[in-house]
Amino acid sequence: NEINQSVERNFDIPFTTGKIITLVGPRRSGKSFLFFNLVKKLIAKGVEKKQIVYLNFEDERLDFTVNGLDLILQAYRELYPDKKLDKCFFFFDEIQNIKGWEKFIRRVYDNYSKNVFVTGSNANLLSKEIATALRGRTLSFEILPLSFKEYLKFNDLDFRKKDATTKAKINKLFSNYLVQGGFPELLHIDDAFKTKILQEYFDVMIYRDLIQRYNFTNFSVVKYFLKRLAANTCSYVSLNKIYNELRSQGYKLDKNLLYEVYEAAQSIYLSVSTKKFSYSTLKQENSDSKAYFIDNGLLNALTFKFSKDYGHLLENLVYLELRRRGNKIFYYKNGKECDFIVQKKDESPTAVQVCYNMQDIETKNREIKSLLYACEKLHLKNGIIITMDGQHDQKTVEGISFKVIPVVKFLLEETEL
Repeated sequence: NEINQSVERNFDIPFTTGKIITLVGPRRSGKSFLFFNLVKKLIAKGVEKKQIVYLNFEDERLDFTVNGLDLILQAYRELYPDKKLDKCFFFFDEIQNIKGWEKFIRRVYDNYSKNVFVTGSNANLLSKEIATALRGRTLSFEILPLSFKEYLKFNDLDFRKKDATTKAKINKLFSNYLVQGGFPELLHIDDAFKTKILQEYFDVMIYRDLIQRYNFTNFSVVKYFLKRLAANTCSYVSLNKIYNELRSQGYKLDKNLLYEVYEAAQSIYLSVSTKKFSYSTLKQENSDSKAYFIDNGLLNALTFKFSKDYGHLLENLVYLELRRRGNKIFYYKNGKECDFIVQKKDESPTAVQVCYNMQDIETKNREIKSLLYACEKLHLKNGIIITMDGQHDQKTVEGISFKVIPVVKFLLEETEL
């Protein structure tokens, strides 16, 4: 069949590394289209279509167990007896649906072909599951919904143009992006249907990824908890408080269930979280979690609380962008609070504060004091305040240098952080 046409994402996925390439991220974030683009590139380089095997394990007709996966290789040999398996490129989409899939992938890689690509909607593919069976054999990429740069690209807008019309279009599209999020499928769908589609995304995540995969039976508690988690975005997670709420409403449950659901929600890329920054790893691990959500549009589809809460939407958006760039992200709280302590590989941390509107002098002074306080306590020399308004400033106070930059500039000019 012909390969679907799509705008290219800003990912450079290699196909000649000799490693198993793993794309991991939430459902509907575009992993399959990245596969299709890789296939198109292979064909353009002269690889025969017969040498490319693509299987989507979301297809209900593929009712495999791990022991039955060998039928894939057998069927290929029967179809193309003259083709060598070591020249084949294998693409396995949403393979986490097959329990024990790692052993099959390892066998294909060790014995037949080094050209193996897998996707999954479970964060464990980045760590636990891959670490046990595929250590040293994989190269992983986290695929989140569209960045703002990609969002503009998908809207056929070149952000590098500096004319007034382009700037006005960028600002209008940012307003949409802030509220509607970056799931690729929604870009050219009528606004009237977007919320319904996002709610369906959420339901699929609950039924297929949580209920089926983790065998949760108390569905009403799971759904209530996840909606409370959404409402708590950009806040500290108090499982004890949610537990008491549920008990007061007549639900009978073990508190451990909430810990299990919270961990599972992060595994399926619904909720994401940060820990308090400390130079002690033990103190980091034992600190409270601060919750974020995988997409602003999905967040708005689940709770009316955020539809006009632009401050929290902005903070959630900044968190996701920092994550896309491969940073380690923490918060800092010790009397005053700093939204993010961001650490790039082999670099000193940077303090980042997010403030929707700095026109108010009292708000501006409070945000600057919080940033400087974190820098002073953690012995940092640099900080950034990301704001919605058009302010752009740079100052040095008591040896600490900090910038105030508009969020659009932060999103489009990665050198800012």
